[in-house]
Amino acid sequence: MIAWHKSVLNGALGRGAVALMTVCVFGSATFAGTVIPQRKMGEPLPGLTPQQLNRFNVGRLKFNEPLTVANGLGPIFNKPFCGNCHTMPLGGTGSITVTRFGTSNKGVFDPLEDWGGSLLQASAISLECQEFIPEIATIIEPRVTNGALAFGLIEAISNQALLDNRDSQPGTVQGTAHMVSAFEDDPKTPPNSHVGRFGWKAQVATVLTFSADASLNEMGLTNRFVLTENDPNGIQPPSLGSPDFCDQVPDPEDGPDGEGLHFIDHVTFFQRFLGPPPQTPKLGMTGEGLFNTIGCAVCHTPSFTTDDNPNLEDAIRNKVIRPYSDFLLHQMGEAGDPIVQGMATDGMVKTPPLWGLRKRDPMWHNGFATPQGEGFEGVVRAAIGFHNSVGSQASLSAIAFDNLSAEDEALVIAFLGSLGQVEFDGDGDDNVNLDDFTGFRACYGTKIDPDLPCAIHDIDQDGDADLDDFASFMLVYAGPRRDCNSNGIFDLLDILTGAVADADNNGFADACEPTCDGDFNGTGGVDIQDLLAVVNQWGACAALPAPCSADFDFDGSVDTADLLAMISAWGTCSP
Repeated sequence: MIAWHKSVLNGALGRGAVALMTVCVFGSATFAGTVIPQRKMGEPLPGLTPQQLNRFNVGRLKFNEPLTVANGLGPIFNKPFCGNCHTMPLGGTGSITVTRFGTSNKGVFDPLEDWGGSLLQASAISLECQEFIPEIATIIEPRVTNGALAFGLIEAISNQALLDNRDSQPGTVQGTAHMVSAFEDDPKTPPNSHVGRFGWKAQVATVLTFSADASLNEMGLTNRFVLTENDPNGIQPPSLGSPDFCDQVPDPEDGPDGEGLHFIDHVTFFQRFLGPPPQTPKLGMTGEGLFNTIGCAVCHTPSFTTDDNPNLEDAIRNKVIRPYSDFLLHQMGEAGDPIVQGMATDGMVKTPPLWGLRKRDPMWHNGFATPQGEGFEGVVRAAIGFHNSVGSQASLSAIAFDNLSAEDEALVIAFLGSLGQVEFDGDGDDNVNLDDFTGFRACYGTKIDPDLPCAIHDIDQDGDADLDDFASFMLVYAGPRRDCNSNGIFDLLDILTGAVADADNNGFADACEPTCDGDFNGTGGVDIQDLLAVVNQWGACAALPAPCSADFDFDGSVDTADLLAMISAWGTCSP
């Protein structure tokens, strides 16, 4: 075990590609079984091929790249690029809302399509082309941004799995599968043959259809599936052509690049290969048991297994996922969405996946569940309260929650807070750094169950935070990796095991202080040796053996930013 300490904590557990390994090689020794930490929200699926990872990265750039009028923006639109709305993180949910409108004609919903409904495009490329909500609209409803995380995994749930789950639900809370078609369907495919799973009304079944539809309706980008622009509404709507010239770019505006791929293909790859949010602890929280007992898990189905289809990518095929959604429509009564889309009638809303809930603010389809000064707990309590509305299928579960003791309610909310929680990230800033080492140190050697705050550090869930967990910690740790006493062991391990003192609990051995950023070798000052370290380690850091000590900003490479940071800290470290 001592040899393992030296090899592991001297840097053999690096970042980057090594974090994808299930077996880590340390010289001639092999340590198998280190638990690989879950990825943060917004990162790619594990197991992608190099080509797929490249598709993801290119798509991420396109997703966050503003369109211009010259390349197809408008004439009416909501935002100029996808990342405007999908912000928490890029590709995730957001606080931006769009507006839906319509009216009721003798009890029948009218989307006012002749007036540009039911989606308002709130922006335009010129004032002459602006769209407005018509005066005859009697129904106006905001919708908050859905997330696109793990869209590929969600699409890969088979229709039959969703229908079987529906059929297992009690009649009073049984959901409705929104059967839809996809833009890319072969003409021989029967109409409405897919279970919809994307959008607040489950009105879309595939990622490509989602991308094509949103490109037109949110940005005004015509593409190979939707060739006609949205004409601004009004009694005498502005003309797309003469004399108003609200749109002068030939359709379709989205076209192939050098690889034959369109914009909608690139953003589809990004969304398809986005990984699922983390859940920490993964299992065993008392709050989840209570969540199940009061009936929440009927609609917020904890898990599915994606289809074992050989045509799917290996990173997506036959994977157990925990989205906490049945992807079905449910009647939410007065708190539901009043807009009718296809089979999704007035008051119906798709069960939103709960994974990543920790980072979601506001909640509810219209964004009406807000913190009200109480942070995450306040948002969750508001959302639970909306379940108990007149005509809602979820009323009994909301009432059951209200009947729990205060202690049990807190346990349920703590469980919901685990959905999106990054392992080892005790301060919730999405970075595992020295502050989180301090938290790990406080939990080290203690008995831990999944309901305790220290459970965030027990990644293997064996009941304590020990050296095995610390090996996993070092896979994602983004902070100084010093060995200031030159004993062949990272200072963090020496501090953790008590081999050296750290009385001020700042993650630096007392005997080596003062030290500072830029003091890569821990000598108490930034000098020529640190400059040489930058020069010698210039370039990408090797995953094995150790991440380079001169990587000042912990971005995986030693470059100009590290050099400038080192120079700015030149001299003796301050006490």
